[in-house]
Amino acid sequence: MSRSWSRTSRVIAATATALAVLTACGGSGDDSSAAGSKGTDGKPVTITFWGWAKGSKDVVDAFNASHRNIQVKFEEIPSGTAGGYAKISNAVKAGNAPDLVSIEYSSLPEFVSSGALQDIGGEFTEADRAELLPQAVELTTLGGKTWAVPFDAAPQAFFYRKDLFAKHKVEVPKTWDDFRAAAEKVKKADAKARIATFFPDDPTTFEAMAWQAGAQWFKAENDTWKINTTDAATTKVAAYWQGLVDADLVHKNASFSPEWTGSLKNGTTIGYLGASWGAGVLKGTLPEQNGKWAVAPMPSWDGKPASGMLGGSTFAVTKGSGKKSAAVEFAEWMSTTEAGVKARIASGTSSAFPAATALRPVAKQAFDASYYGGQDIYALFEEAGASIGQNWSWGPTTGTTNTAIKDQFGKITEGGPTIADAIRTGHEATVTELKKRGLKVEG
Repeated sequence: MSRSWSRTSRVIAATATALAVLTACGGSGDDSSAAGSKGTDGKPVTITFWGWAKGSKDVVDAFNASHRNIQVKFEEIPSGTAGGYAKISNAVKAGNAPDLVSIEYSSLPEFVSSGALQDIGGEFTEADRAELLPQAVELTTLGGKTWAVPFDAAPQAFFYRKDLFAKHKVEVPKTWDDFRAAAEKVKKADAKARIATFFPDDPTTFEAMAWQAGAQWFKAENDTWKINTTDAATTKVAAYWQGLVDADLVHKNASFSPEWTGSLKNGTTIGYLGASWGAGVLKGTLPEQNGKWAVAPMPSWDGKPASGMLGGSTFAVTKGSGKKSAAVEFAEWMSTTEAGVKARIASGTSSAFPAATALRPVAKQAFDASYYGGQDIYALFEEAGASIGQNWSWGPTTGTTNTAIKDQFGKITEGGPTIADAIRTGHEATVTELKKRGLKVEG
């Protein structure tokens, strides 16, 4: 993964100068109630952790069972874009936030710029960082400071019902033109069935598609943010998906909703455009379909390997926590130890692709691939990761951008707002927010 990751991360690292202007001072995290991993009264340090990733409870249980000096209280919250980030932000503002939170790479700059997190550079040392993919570490290094422990990467992948593809005599698409042709064939074979779903509640899936196509929405040069969501790549992706929606070639359901899950269960949705972590999601959601699914590379525009990154999570310490050392120790255990990775993936619901490169064989061994007919899905993830686009970077207003797009995505109907309209609205909201923060903006 080194070549494409290093290029991508250089672009993201280039935003550090502009981000530093935004970054408020985080909490000191003086561990007043915890001296490293030992409580001042000799009792275990108890930290709270909020997250939503599959297998999180299993990891917490394994940690608590194997550690005496630190104990973790876990609360499962909605995924970030489904309300989790709002819950975290509100808790930070109210002064009752947990010690440790899960934050995707895309949203980390927003939390840093709002002063919601602590710099953990003193606890997450060079030796610790050396265990992780260097470029993943760069994604969590903003303004010259370290803000989170990287956990996984999330290259895109296409999951499909191989039994139904065979039944309908549909070939697995290699290009987006192939994908549309396959979508038409699926609909013709079964009027109720669709090859995949457009998620009106999830802008990040569209953004990953734009990333894959070569888009670059955010670019920091000196003290100016350059915003461009109307570039050729984004315009192409928006027009393509608008065509699929208009022709009723894909379902339009909220991600992970009862409607979406039901359509997978009854075979009226026979594909899922997701990411590496999606393998565990399907396995945990549809155990009765064991052996019926397979994984393929994401279709690309020219048939050559290409991927964006959909998600990918980190662990960050909130500014109000006085237990930073203990929180980082737990985060590192989850991310950089064989026991931590095994505990998550052995749960059967997680197919995480670790940022700790040495632990990928551990992840592969821990994940029971019989659900996918014994397919070596981690080899596919490695290839997809190597093809992640080079130019994408995240800006400091992801929440504002995605909320505006999501609101418009939900209104897309025949004769109503289009995908292009939604992206334009997101662009305008982003520019307005950046100017509101007193930043120079072009776009």
